[in-house]
Amino acid sequence: MNMDGTKDMEYLSLRSVAKTFAGVAAVKDFSLEIAKGALVAFLGPSGCGKTTTLRMIAGFEEPDPGSGRVYLDGADITELPSNRRDIGMVFQSYALFPNMTVWSNVAFGLEARRLDKREIGERVGAALDMVRLRDADRRFPHQLSGGQQQRIALARALAIRPRVLLLDEPLSALDAEVRLALRGEIRRIQSELAITTVYVTHDQEEALSISDKVVVMNRGVVEQVGTPEEIYHRPKTRFVAGFIGTANQFTGKAVGENEVACEGFTIAAPVAAQVGEASLVVVLVRPETIAVHDSPPEEGGGNVIEGVIETVTFHGAVTRLGIDAKGQRLSADVTMGEKKRFSLNQRVWLSFDPESCQVMAREEGPG
Repeated sequence: MNMDGTKDMEYLSLRSVAKTFAGVAAVKDFSLEIAKGALVAFLGPSGCGKTTTLRMIAGFEEPDPGSGRVYLDGADITELPSNRRDIGMVFQSYALFPNMTVWSNVAFGLEARRLDKREIGERVGAALDMVRLRDADRRFPHQLSGGQQQRIALARALAIRPRVLLLDEPLSALDAEVRLALRGEIRRIQSELAITTVYVTHDQEEALSISDKVVVMNRGVVEQVGTPEEIYHRPKTRFVAGFIGTANQFTGKAVGENEVACEGFTIAAPVAAQVGEASLVVVLVRPETIAVHDSPPEEGGGNVIEGVIETVTFHGAVTRLGIDAKGQRLSADVTMGEKKRFSLNQRVWLSFDPESCQVMAREEGPG
């Protein structure tokens, strides 16, 4: 919603598109509205349909006949050839021409459009400045690192001044440090240009850190669309809860509006009215919302579960404890300072507020 109360108009729109290969549905009834200037991530495991959807936007794949349409700025582009869509694409494999210099690689799309030499020179220079590789214009791809090659691929896509930028797993071939730096650069450039961008990734941290909106996909279907905060804190299906971050899952039956009876203990949690009494449910609790105690905590109205530490795993700023609680494996995060209090095989007590629990019907979502 804008400051004047009006809603952002959709710029890129997919309406009930589907794609089938050899009788197998890769994408099923996919609909999405993307506002102009937004960065939207398609997130999901391999084979979920995210790249196929991206290729339908680009024009490299056509939706199944009669399945749906693709619109850009109000115009139906479903049957428009890819080279007439004004869409820039960056691939995982860089796809640079090895026998051409950096300058020539970036200029390629402009020369294909038959722009004059002066404008080509200005656009190539501006694109290389944007990715901070102006000094590499005379070098060849093999003389650059993987991260630098991907910057050049990005500069080539941006030089044509596309209406939409598509990125297909652009960082997955790079090492962790370069990936982290380059994803920040991509977000910086995208924000500066206010270019509508669709970013495909299987990396949840990547998607959550740079996106305005995340589309979680599974088996060709959209599981949930929302801001990174909504996707993480309020997953709508068990698949989303399990795929995004780590979530402890307690299965049981709803008891009234405020309790779930699980095997071995009862959890205080807000049960939505539509779930219904005695319904089979799953209670989701994130590891970072659980406090770990080396002695029984004082009564405070929250949930307390006793267990034994089975694993201690270092994760940088936090340490994750794997805890056996009456046969159920739970995860809880503690900070560096707290870590000293805990060790393997130690008896501990876990506490968490009812408000940190999310209850959903057990049959919702795959898995």
